[in-house]
Amino acid sequence: MDNAKRIIVITGGFLLLFSSGHISGNIDYPGGSNSDRTPTTTKSVQAKTKSAKTVSNSTQTKSKTVQKSPVTKPAGKSKDDGTVTIGTQKWALANLNAGTFRNGDSIPEAKTNKEWVAAGESGKPAWCYYNNDPSNGPKYGRLYNWYALNDPRGLAPAGWALSSDVDWAKVVSFLGGQSSAGRKMKSLTGWIDGNNGSNECGFAGLPGGYRIENGLFQNLGNIGIWWSSTESKTLTAFDHYLTQGGSLDESSSPKQRGESVRCLKQ
Repeated sequence: MDNAKRIIVITGGFLLLFSSGHISGNIDYPGGSNSDRTPTTTKSVQAKTKSAKTVSNSTQTKSKTVQKSPVTKPAGKSKDDGTVTIGTQKWALANLNAGTFRNGDSIPEAKTNKEWVAAGESGKPAWCYYNNDPSNGPKYGRLYNWYALNDPRGLAPAGWALSSDVDWAKVVSFLGGQSSAGRKMKSLTGWIDGNNGSNECGFAGLPGGYRIENGLFQNLGNIGIWWSSTESKTLTAFDHYLTQGGSLDESSSPKQRGESVRCLKQ
């Protein structure tokens, strides 16, 4: 009977010790108890989450880098500051429409035939609108005699230069020669009988006509003609013109004639 009581007491004590966790071999993790390990596991998960975010941010950075890649502009057609690039040159997008020289002095306007003839015969600068109609200015620019180009006060505005015969030759060469250059330079609209161009190079040459030595106006809608700054002889200078055909031609005209002017960006 006494032996049975001892066995019961020993068994109860053993169960008490087991439940309190004081026996070697209980479930403990290195560095702490089970309750200490749980936060460590949570931190590891958080670290992985942050790592995932970092990868996401890296992906976004790569995406932004792709978006900033430069766009290549078509050769010969890039435009900025009122110019069009043809080959290595930057031409103005429109004909000159200035009423003053670079230094601010006014260029004399010659409206009547008598005024136009007098300016040409005396070798003095003059300008006019086609048919003396100011509404033609915004579209075609002004017509100048060659003496306005040669005036030491400077016809081209600041930052611009008058186009020389050499400059026009460069355009012809770049566009494949005289026979093909004209169509590539002519505007898409404005030419009589639908003889418009492709304006492939962006020059947008319009048929602004001209004024001859006696003061008469001719060929609006049929011919666009531009002075060069290059003298050919004492009383003539080189010019370049577009007609109903597809060529860009050159001639030597009297300096008294009124023609368009197209400048180059310096």
